Amino acid sequence: MALRVLIVDDSRDDAELTEHALRMAGLDVECRSACSEEGLARALARFEPQLVVCDLNLPGWSGREALAAVRARVPGARCVFVTGAVREGEDVSGAEAVVLKDDLGPLLALARALGGALPVHGHAGG
Repeated sequence: MALRVLIVDDSRDDAELTEHALRMAGLDVECRSACSEEGLARALARFEPQLVVCDLNLPGWSGREALAAVRARVPGARCVFVTGAVREGEDVSGAEAVVLKDDLGPLLALARALGGALPVHGHAGG
């Protein structure tokens, strides 16, 4: 069964690159993406992710706010922040990991581990 992944990023190109990296690593994934608060709400209404890959810095809102919305809807989802750079003192709480966009290797390793460890839900999720 495919790992259900929701990618939250204001850059559609970055979201596509993240999905491409997951697929090129040989992972069986079912991906959805959202690029705004409204898009995230729509995605969560139709899709129950097991893994959420979220940009830390989103225009007009934050990655932490996005993860809070995810956790309210899907409490068991695993969450990873992706970012171009981590600023000193930046709050990255709430996520299992923080991964740089130019080095997705750690995300791929984590997705592999989660894919093998996550329970199979009876919910169709999509």
